[in-house]
Amino acid sequence: MLVTSDDQVKAYIKKIMGQLNKWMLGQKISRLVIVITSKETGEHVERWQFDVQINKPSKSRSSHKSSDKENTAPEAEAPITPTAAPETLTEEEIQAQIRALFRQITASVTFLPELSEPCTFNVLVYADADSDVPVEWGDSDAKEIEGGEKVQLRSFSTTNHRVDTMVSYKLGN
Repeated sequence: MLVTSDDQVKAYIKKIMGQLNKWMLGQKISRLVIVITSKETGEHVERWQFDVQINKPSKSRSSHKSSDKENTAPEAEAPITPTAAPETLTEEEIQAQIRALFRQITASVTFLPELSEPCTFNVLVYADADSDVPVEWGDSDAKEIEGGEKVQLRSFSTTNHRVDTMVSYKLGN
């Protein structure tokens, strides 16, 4: 696991996390994607996807137009809709689920190809059409990995959300 000491990267991540927090609290996000891209080739080498399902009924969710943008649900998938609230989980149970997911993400180094070249990352958010989006955030394609492998990882649930995770990656040559 990489930890940055670059103050600009830390500030960038802090800004992203602040916006994500607002959207999560407002129940505006259906998916968060982190894409790792080769600086040399521009090829996407890893794509970490976190699908967010709202457990509590909320205000009516906006319908999504089909398009290849991060602010809309892909055409082949039904929009994520609120589900009935599950049984109440204790904070300890939620933290145990999250720790198990972190362990699995950390263990993914056993099957993910080593990133030996300089890379950059992009954060994509699939947000409701009526979400307030800062001007720095723009539309993008889905940044899928063509011909890549996909691995479904653990899910975790809180009283308000269920998060399903998946990683896609480009196989080494």
